[in-house]
Order: sequence, then structure tokens, then C-alpha cells
Amino acid sequence: MSSGAPLGEDGAVSAPPPTGTDAYGVYVHVPFCSVRCDYCDFATWADRAHLIDAYVEAVVTDLERQRLAGAPVASTVFLGGGTPSLLDGPQVARVLDAIPRIPGAEVTVECNPDAVDAGRLAAYRAAGVDRLSFGVQSMSAHVLRALGRTHDPANVARAVDLARAAGFARLNLDLITGTPGETLEDWRRTLEGALALEPEHVSVYALTVEPGTPLGRRVASGAAPDVDEDAQADAYLLADAALTAAGYEWYEISNWARPGEECRHNLGYWLGGEWGAAGCAAHGFRAGRRWWNVRTPERYLERIAAGADPASGDEALGPDAAAEEAFGLGLRTRFGVRVDPRADAALADLVAGDLVRRSGDRIVLTPRGRLVASDVTARLVLAGAVGPA
Repeated sequence: MSSGAPLGEDGAVSAPPPTGTDAYGVYVHVPFCSVRCDYCDFATWADRAHLIDAYVEAVVTDLERQRLAGAPVASTVFLGGGTPSLLDGPQVARVLDAIPRIPGAEVTVECNPDAVDAGRLAAYRAAGVDRLSFGVQSMSAHVLRALGRTHDPANVARAVDLARAAGFARLNLDLITGTPGETLEDWRRTLEGALALEPEHVSVYALTVEPGTPLGRRVASGAAPDVDEDAQADAYLLADAALTAAGYEWYEISNWARPGEECRHNLGYWLGGEWGAAGCAAHGFRAGRRWWNVRTPERYLERIAAGADPASGDEALGPDAAAEEAFGLGLRTRFGVRVDPRADAALADLVAGDLVRRSGDRIVLTPRGRLVASDVTARLVLAGAVGPA
């Protein structure tokens, strides 16, 4: 399966990728943070720094075992977390050296703006990293404080300057809408501040308040307001308009990029690609099997040391479930999906409601449709849009 769209001579993604190619992604989960953000419920820990050295070696062992078992050569690699930029240059190089890669492979590392310096970024670049994703979230100091972030807007500009000086030509900025206390004017300033840094890629995510997080407890107790979904919708539409006007092309519900700068690794997830996984809580998919590793770094270290499979579970989707999943993921992208004629009546209603538009023999979500993508997908699936398996 393909893990990215074919690139034309100008580097632009021109069409949905064909299946049957040998493109392959590798995801490595780095679960360490210096401080855990108030909204985060990911598999991350702020009190496990003493495990980093052993964890890196376990990941390398895991990757080498996967290679010996016949894992394909990677066309994309993504180090996510957590805060992967807590790994120093030699540690990142150790991990990447264990992943056979095609020439020109895309290699992304997620970074906290507070956790980078000139030496570290230069070492990443020398190790083969060609793309950085900075967790910016907001350019308003009071919003960052509400999220429990440790950086300020000045640190973001500093991090971007350091990345450019180290030779990185591909940068993403992650932004979050809907933080309690954030106004539309705050969000407008965030967009303006992010665009002023001229990244190649911007991701915009709507904040979800998760039970059990510090933010979730504040909302539950009434100490902080819950997320306003209408305000998040307004913020999303403002982002789409501002990014489009600045020359960024929307290509997935939460993602915009300059032409040719789409994240090839993430396109693999959305367009039916395959990928390997290393590290605790990492998910992989290959040969029709999806698996997920044990959640904690301690258990991962134990499994690898014992020579055991670190997976804690797996599943194989049947043809109907696989087709529905591919439909839902494809509809999230600018490439859209084909719809079985049985769903023509439901499709006509969605077109009339300005939730989808026709693009040749495919349909694509409109900006309004992206706000209710799950509902649009469910209506089409129930109407038979996926067709017989």
C-alpha cells in the first residue's frame, strides 16, 4: 500500500496515490516530557527521564528485530511523543541508523520550542532529519498558561530561527483552538504570528477536554469553562480563510501546506498506507494487521529485554470494515472519495446543504462539511456509499 501521494515535477500532490507500491512509514513513540501539559492524556510521562538511555537502546533493538523479520525499507519516519526533542543528537542518530530508508526519505521529529538549541538541531539535521514539527498551540501567553505549556511566543520565533539556521527547509507549526479563555481575537493573533514565521505546513486541532487531566478536572469542578464548539467552528473557518489567503492548501481536515509540503508520513495514515511502530504505545499496520504496543515505557523495556513481542493487542479488519475505514479516512482529505450510486439521494442532500462538493467522480468535504465530518461519513455509510466489499 502507498504511504504518500505521488509528487509531480513541481512537488505538488496531484492525485490519490496508487495502491500496491512499496512505500512504507515508521513511527517511533518517545514518551518523555519535561512537564506534562494540562490537557494531555497521551502516553507521556514527566518523571521518567532516567529511562531515556535504556529506552533508546530498546527502540533500536526493536527496530533491528523488525528489519530482520522483513520490514520494508522506509520512505517516511516520524518521531512523535511526548517530546522527542528531549533526545540528544546521538540518540536520534542511533534510532535513525536502525531504520533502513530510501534516498530522500522524509524524516520528521516533533519538538517543543523550549527543548531545542543550535547544537541539538544541527545534530538532528546531520543524522538525516529533514522536517521538524513544533508544538506551538498558541501565540498568546495567557492561552499557553491555560494549557500548561512552558514556552512563550518569543520562544517559538527563537526555535524557528534556530531551525532555519541549522538548515531545515520544512517546518510545521501545530496550533490548538478552543482553549478556555481564548477569544477569537486571541486566535487571530495566533494565526498572524504563526504565518509571520513562514512555516511550510500548519496543523490546526480543536481542543478536547479529557477527563482525568488537570484541565478536565478544572472544567468538571467549574473552575474553567468547557469548550465552546461554536467558537471552535468559527476559529476553524477563520484559520481556513487565513491560511488559504496566505498560499497554503488545505489537504486534510486539520492540515494545510504550501504546494508540495504535505506531510508524506501522515498522508500514509489517511490514504491507506502501511507503517511499522516502535516504542511504548506505538501503533503499526502491515499486511492487514493492526497492532499496538504496551502502554508504559517500563513494560516496553521489559518486553524487549525478554526478547518478546512488545505488542499488547492486535486486530485484522474484515473487508467491509476495512472499506468503511478507508472511506472515512479518504473523505477527510482533499482527494475525497468515490460514492456508490446507492447513496445518491443522501449525497444530493449533503451537496444541497453545502457539506460536500463534487470533484469529477469523487466528492470532497466543504469547509462547513469538515466541521461535521464524522456525521457526514456516517450518513453516507448508512446510505450505502461504500458499496459492496
